[in-house]
Amino acid sequence: MTYKEKAQDIYNQILQGNLLGAFDQYYDENVVMTEPMGTREGKEACRAHEEQFLNSVQEFHGMEVKKLASDEDNGIVFLEVSMDATFKDGNRVNMEQVAVQQWKDDKIVHERFYYQNA
Repeated sequence: MTYKEKAQDIYNQILQGNLLGAFDQYYDENVVMTEPMGTREGKEACRAHEEQFLNSVQEFHGMEVKKLASDEDNGIVFLEVSMDATFKDGNRVNMEQVAVQQWKDDKIVHERFYYQNA
C-alpha cells in the first residue's frame, strides 16, 4: 500500500470506530504528535491523549476526509478532515483540521495538526 492508501485506511478505521486499533497499527513507537495545544512524544503518551479525547466524546455524528494528497518519495501525507461530534459536556462541535504525516518504514513518525484553537 502507498502512504496515501495507509492514511485513508486510518480514517476508514476511525469511521468504523477503531481509532485506537488504527493508531496501534500505523504509529511508530517514537512518534511525535504536535498540535496547537502542545507536543507529545512517544507512542504511549500519544495513545493516552487519543484515549482521553475519545473519552470526552459523547457521540460522533460524522467525519469526512475532504482532501488527501501525498509525496510518496518523501513519505509525507496531507489530509484535510472535518468532524462533527457532541462532547460529554453537551457541546456539539464541527471541527476542521489539516494533518501532515511523516512516514518511515510504514509507520507514522511525526504528525502535526493545524486547526484553530478555540
